[in-house]
Amino acid sequence: MKTFSEFKKNKNLLICVDSDGCAMDTMDIKHFKCFGPCMVDEWELSPWGEAILARWNEINLYTITRGINRFKGLAMALNEINEIYKPIDGIPELVEWADKAPELSNGALEAVIAGGAHSIFTKALSWSRAVNESITKLPEESKLPFPLVKEALEFAHGQADVAIVSSANLGAVLEEWQTHGLLDHVDVIMSQNDGSKAFCICELLKLGYEKHNTLMCGDAPGDLAAAENNGVYFYPILVGKEGESWQEFIDIALPKLTKGEYAPYGKEKKAQFYKNLGE
Repeated sequence: MKTFSEFKKNKNLLICVDSDGCAMDTMDIKHFKCFGPCMVDEWELSPWGEAILARWNEINLYTITRGINRFKGLAMALNEINEIYKPIDGIPELVEWADKAPELSNGALEAVIAGGAHSIFTKALSWSRAVNESITKLPEESKLPFPLVKEALEFAHGQADVAIVSSANLGAVLEEWQTHGLLDHVDVIMSQNDGSKAFCICELLKLGYEKHNTLMCGDAPGDLAAAENNGVYFYPILVGKEGESWQEFIDIALPKLTKGEYAPYGKEKKAQFYKNLGE
C-alpha cells in the first residue's frame, strides 16, 4: 500500500472505496461518542446537549447530508445552535470558510489561524484534534469492518487497482484497516489531508484510468457527488444493508463493470440509494 505520490497505475480498472460507514462499521460510534460530544464540550453546550447531539446525528448520519466533511457539519450545526440556543462568536466566518475553502482539514485550519483569523478557527481546530484523540480511545471491538468487506476487496484487487478515498483522518484509517488485514488488498490511500474526495478521484484519473473503468464505492451523498463530478461510476453501500451491498458488489456490480455493462445498473442503484436514505 502506497501514498499517492508513490503510486503508479497497474491495472485498467480502478475501484475507490470510502472508509467510515462504507468499509468500516465505525461511523455511528464516532459521531455518538466523539464528534458530537466534543463539540458540546468545546462550545459549552451541555444545557442543550441532548437536543444538540440528536441534531448532530441527523446532519451527519441520517439525512441527505450523511458523510459530510467534519468541518462542513460543524459549521452547519453551530449555525443552527447560534440561531436556536446560544450565540456562537465568529459563526459567519466559519460558515464562509467551510463553504468556500479548497481544503477542509486540520492543516488548512492551521494555515488560516497563522494568518490571524477569528478565534472560532482556533476552537474548530481544538475540537477536531479532540475528536481525533477520542477516536483513538474507542475500544477496538467497536471498530470493525462490515461483513464481506475483506472478501470484496480481495475479489476486486484481483482485477483492479484499489484506492481508499476517505475524508477521515489518515491515522485512524490506517490503524483500522491494518488491524483487520484490509490493507493487504489496497494499492493506495487518499484521506482528509489529500483533499476532497472529488479532488482525490480527479488526481487518480490523471494516472491514466478511463472514467468508464472507474468506480467509487460509498455510503453517503458526498461519495455519489464525488463520483459524478468526475464522470465515474458510483456503487452505493446501503445504510443498514451493508453486508448485502458488499455481496452484491461481488456478485453483480464488479462483473458488470468489467464487462462494460455498468451504466444502466448504476442508474438503478442510484435510485435505490436515495430511496434508502428516505429521499
